[in-house]
Amino acid sequence: MKISRIAGAARRCLAVAIALSLPVVAAAAGDMDRKAFRVCKDGNNLPFSNTAGEGFEDRIAALFAEDLGVPVKDFTFPQRLGFIRNTLRNKVPGEDYPCDVVMGVPAGWGQVASTKPYYRSTWALVFPPRGALAEVTTEDQFLHNDAVRKNQVRIGVFDRSPGSAWLSHHHLVDAGVPYRSMHPNPDVTPADLVATDLKDGKIAAAVVWGPIAGHLARGVGEGKWRVVPLNSEPGVRFDYAMAMGVRRGEDAWRAQIEALIDRHRDQIAAILAEYQVPTLPLEEAGNAAR
Repeated sequence: MKISRIAGAARRCLAVAIALSLPVVAAAAGDMDRKAFRVCKDGNNLPFSNTAGEGFEDRIAALFAEDLGVPVKDFTFPQRLGFIRNTLRNKVPGEDYPCDVVMGVPAGWGQVASTKPYYRSTWALVFPPRGALAEVTTEDQFLHNDAVRKNQVRIGVFDRSPGSAWLSHHHLVDAGVPYRSMHPNPDVTPADLVATDLKDGKIAAAVVWGPIAGHLARGVGEGKWRVVPLNSEPGVRFDYAMAMGVRRGEDAWRAQIEALIDRHRDQIAAILAEYQVPTLPLEEAGNAAR
């Protein structure tokens, strides 16, 4: 929710708007010969990226770089307020931009020129299948669970996220345990805090962006935690199509990345599956509830 972190909607609640204009030189930069695939990323934001290149966005960047015959070069900055300003738009007089592409942004996000989407995911419940939730496998079962309806199940949600709106819509606010979507310490991710509290039983379930849900479940071992994708409904949008972002005006560069996306659809899908990212058909992206 790959983004500022997904997000009110995805990537750490889907990116905070940054109202800055682009330098005029951006258009020319898009047509330069590239000696590296230069990625703007967070160095501590698994499952999306980290300094060791272990995120799924890192894997896709490496795939694209190999296709282009150039190395990957990363420029890291914590993905929070000011991320785009300090990475993709960071132009020091007399120097080049430090990086050229953000590997995960909501499709159509206004702070960048976004490519066509390359995956679509949804927020999800993640929980150890134990106690009152042992037999829960669907959203409907969760909402009609007696312990849930009696507010006996503590549910972790990020502030200003679709999860918060979902709890309110289903009269479960009293069961909510709020988490900040951006931790003041860049070495600590919100996913880390949720994972610890799920393991310790401080919360029974959490509502997180789909890739993070898959990451948490993958981290504890196959079948130990359950991921239940959530459906968008009137007033609560859970699903988002994700794209890549470049500077506005760099149309040739964006077209080149879109060609890479098209050529490597199967490999991208395999990488997402390996990271247990819950995905939805891209062709349905325009029909989501808003």
